Amino acid sequence: MDYNNLEETMRRLALAAGDVIMDIYGSDDFDVKSKSDNSPVTAADEAADALISAGLRAEFPDVMLVTEEQADSHMKTGATFLIVDPLDGTKEFINRRGDFTVNIALVEDGVPTRGVVYAPAKKRMFYTRADGQTIEETGPLHPDVVGQQNIIAVSQPDNKALYVVASKSHRDQATDDYINKYKVRDMKSAGSSLKFCLIATGEADIYPRVGRTMEWDTAAGHAVLTGAGGRVVRFDNHEELKYGKEGYANPFFIAYSPDVELKDA
Repeated sequence: MDYNNLEETMRRLALAAGDVIMDIYGSDDFDVKSKSDNSPVTAADEAADALISAGLRAEFPDVMLVTEEQADSHMKTGATFLIVDPLDGTKEFINRRGDFTVNIALVEDGVPTRGVVYAPAKKRMFYTRADGQTIEETGPLHPDVVGQQNIIAVSQPDNKALYVVASKSHRDQATDDYINKYKVRDMKSAGSSLKFCLIATGEADIYPRVGRTMEWDTAAGHAVLTGAGGRVVRFDNHEELKYGKEGYANPFFIAYSPDVELKDA
C-alpha cells in the first residue's frame, strides 16, 4: 500500500463527500428511506457512498472494498480491505444535529491502520498520516490545500476523576451500569465516530459501547484513536478488537486511553 497516496486520497474523498452531504443537509427537505434492517438511509448516504467508492476503486483497484451502503460488499471476506461508512450518524443528520461523520479506513491483517473521520457540520477532521501518526487538521479544510496539521494524543487520565463519552442515540441502562463502576468527573455526549476522536484528542478518557455496531461504524475512529496512542478492546475479555469478522458485526467494546484502569464487564 502506498500510504502517502492513501492519506491524500482519503482526505480528498472525505472532504468531497462532506460537501455533498452538507448540500443535502442544507436543503429544505430530503427523503428518508428504511433499509432491510429498518435503519434509515438518505440521499446524502447514497451520494457520499457513490463518490467515495468510485474514488477508492480508481486509486486502489486491487484492494477489497466494503461499504455500508452496498449490501453485496458485506458478503466479501478478507483480512485486508478498505471500509467505508459514508455518513455515520444518519439519525443525527435527519434530526439536524451536527454529530455525523464521513468515515474511511484501511484494515490490514484484521487491524485498522489508517483512517479519516470528518465531521463536516462541525468542521473537524481527524486522520492518520502516512507514517501512522494521527493529526487533526485545522484551517479552511480545502481539498487542494492542506491546512495546519496538529499532532494529537490521548490523555493521561486521573482514574479518580475520569471524563467519559457516550452515545447520544444509543445510551441505555447497561451502559450506565458499566460507567457507574468508574469514578467519573464529567460525562460528554457525542454522536457517531466522534467519540473515538474525543479520546484521541484527550477531550475524553473512555468510551464504552454496550450495543450493536458494525465494523464500518468503528474502523476509521479506531485507526484515528490508535494513531493517537489509544486502544479499542472487546468489552467481555479486553482483547484487541479485530476486523474482517463474519458479517462485519462487532461485539461490545471499550475505547480508551491506555492509562485508564479498566473495570471488568
